[in-house]
Amino acid sequence: MTAAPTLGVLEWFEPNEHERVERVLDGLRELGVRHLRTGLSWASWHEDGGAEWYDWLLPRLASEVEVLPCVVYTPPSIGIVPRTSSPPRRPRDYADFVDLVLTRYGGSFERIELWNEPNSRSEWDWTLDLDWLLFCEMIGDAAHWARERGFGVVLGGMSPIDPNWLRLLARRGVLQHIDVVGIHGFPGTWEPSWNGWHYHLAQVQEALDEAGSPAAIWITEAGYSTWRHDELAQLRTLVDVLDAGSPRVYWYAAEDLSVDRSAIDRFHEDEREYHFGLRRDDGSPKLLCRLWRDGGLEAVHETARLPLPRRNASPPVALITGGAGFVGTNLALALLEEGHRVRVLDNLARPGVERNLRWLRQRHGARLEAQIADIRDRFAVRQALEGADQVFHLAAQVAVTTSLVSPTDDFGVNLGGTLNLLEELRRLPEPPTLLFTSTNKVYGDLPQLPLEREGDRWEPRDPALRAHGLSESLPLDFCTPYGCSKGGADQYVLDYAKGFDLPAAVLRMSCIYGPHQHGTEDQGWVAHFLLRTLAGQPITVYGDGAQVRDVLWVEDLVEAFVRVRDRIDDLSGCAFNVGGGVENAVSLLEVIELIGEIHGRPPRIELAPARAGDQRYYVADTERLHRATGWQQQTRFADGLQELYRWLQAQRARAHRPLAAVPVAAR
Repeated sequence: MTAAPTLGVLEWFEPNEHERVERVLDGLRELGVRHLRTGLSWASWHEDGGAEWYDWLLPRLASEVEVLPCVVYTPPSIGIVPRTSSPPRRPRDYADFVDLVLTRYGGSFERIELWNEPNSRSEWDWTLDLDWLLFCEMIGDAAHWARERGFGVVLGGMSPIDPNWLRLLARRGVLQHIDVVGIHGFPGTWEPSWNGWHYHLAQVQEALDEAGSPAAIWITEAGYSTWRHDELAQLRTLVDVLDAGSPRVYWYAAEDLSVDRSAIDRFHEDEREYHFGLRRDDGSPKLLCRLWRDGGLEAVHETARLPLPRRNASPPVALITGGAGFVGTNLALALLEEGHRVRVLDNLARPGVERNLRWLRQRHGARLEAQIADIRDRFAVRQALEGADQVFHLAAQVAVTTSLVSPTDDFGVNLGGTLNLLEELRRLPEPPTLLFTSTNKVYGDLPQLPLEREGDRWEPRDPALRAHGLSESLPLDFCTPYGCSKGGADQYVLDYAKGFDLPAAVLRMSCIYGPHQHGTEDQGWVAHFLLRTLAGQPITVYGDGAQVRDVLWVEDLVEAFVRVRDRIDDLSGCAFNVGGGVENAVSLLEVIELIGEIHGRPPRIELAPARAGDQRYYVADTERLHRATGWQQQTRFADGLQELYRWLQAQRARAHRPLAAVPVAAR
């Protein structure tokens, strides 16, 4: 069995990015990564403040990780032409600079890498050095001197991998000074011809054997761009490279390239260059990073092993977008128990949902298909629809607060993703039924609703509203980016139902709660309150706590889905409010009091200012849904809350310890 490789990460820093360096180091620490490949720009060192920057950077990095510095980029003033990719007019100048680096910073590393992707014109303009004589002289001198001084030498990674270029360096005598040959590969993103890591490693090894070189082969750069939001492919690319057989791998990169920066091939010339990170440029983790952080590389491998959806299989499949989430899991369970085959389309972005997916597969095996993809990827949506006879569109960005931080992402997922789905449905000769989960936020924050405080809750002054709740006749009034994106999607679904004859309906949901809910402050607040209580942590209440919601047990919601689906011929183009109704209307303070009774002691409360878009009162009038389908909620909130408490308590009692990590070689 091949030993697991030493796994490192690559990140390059611009001068004065002190805060980003600390953020990246924090991220590496979370992942348990102890090896970092980074750039040391010859050009930047000679700029104002450049030396001082590297005086800080290299010792700071070396205090936490093993550093592999890559010395690259010609100062334009000494190049044959004034570009950083130009050969220097005097090749020996590079060796002199490497000597300076070893003298000044050699205490921070054991090996040094000489140049980066030299057979890529954007990094080394070989049109100015067609026979590679300048490069060979430059690298040969620097490598010889570095080894004389006791440092290991890594040859700048080939991209593309080219054994014949390596043979040229061998004939020129360069390889005799090299300890490690680096190779780069980006299968699925840039490689025009890719035969697998084993093939390419074997080709490089053959060239080294011909030259009589004992150099090791490291994969000094490998990665996958998530520019199309295909984060599962990034995860699988890492698993693939870890199985390649190289003793060391550096994953590209710690973070996405900032949208404000220029890539090596100019500003946004190629959008793929901006999306290679384990984290986005705001520091938020992608799927690979989150699984690696929370469950180690074993969790990454387990997710990578999820089988791909079967195509052209029978019987027809029910598609649930966002199907690994809380509501989606309960819906999938109900459909599977009905005898349906179910396909889940989910990007697993929400923490905890991968556990839902594993649970469903354990119960129902191959009848549950998983397509890990993003609703913004129209072609993934097209694939997911193959063979579907019913679609439940639950995939969404679900938090008002998140929408205020990143309105563009909120728009792309909620409205753009819904439009992707609608367009793919429209192109089908016989489109399946579609149910879209909208929200009570389409009615806005209801400032015009006259309310009065009664004890621990707000109530409408209008007796009819107090008796029945708010009906679909309430005017739409989008507020917050979340309300706008979900409201826009709501209206698009209804318009496509009417204008393009799609069999589609909308359910505007109130507060839903139940098992498989991994609640946060932003979404799933009932479960969040219980989780905080079970953990002995305070509950933050935004506003006065007298806000009233009608809470609905998730199994009752699933029953509403099924009833509308079964009558879609009559109900297409309709929107329905669905919630617990006046019978299950409770204030936040009342919920907290009830939690205290169940838990045996009251939770601690911390008050905070009210949040944007928060309705002081929302209770759904579900009469229209009842008249159309006969549906009505069945579960009393007090009973449901106690059942959810027991479920969460059982989850906490189970082994939440991290999965055993796949071995990674120590430093």
